[in-house]
Amino acid sequence: MAESSQLGWTFLTNHARVLISIAHDSGIRLRDVGERVGITERAAHRIVSELLAAGYITRTRVGRRNQYTINDDLPLRDPLARGQRVGDLLAILAQPSKSPKRRAGKRTSEAQ
Repeated sequence: MAESSQLGWTFLTNHARVLISIAHDSGIRLRDVGERVGITERAAHRIVSELLAAGYITRTRVGRRNQYTINDDLPLRDPLARGQRVGDLLAILAQPSKSPKRRAGKRTSEAQ
């Protein structure tokens, strides 16, 4: 299957992808966020600043590093996702991958 960068688009915005990266590792460096998301460190910094300003995350200094906390009770900023909270999104997307579930029903070739 092709990489998402080869497709030219993804289902998630960079803001969502940064938030998911922070959910996976609350002490992640912005350099690592950028690498994980596929953006520059500067873009990662801008997105984190926007998430901080909007109240979606808080930052605490721990030694020389930052520790982020996600405020998962806030609503998503998408008109189609009214009533859904950040925690709802992260419950689906930030959980460790599980083995793929098999779809219900049989394939046509199996049914014959």
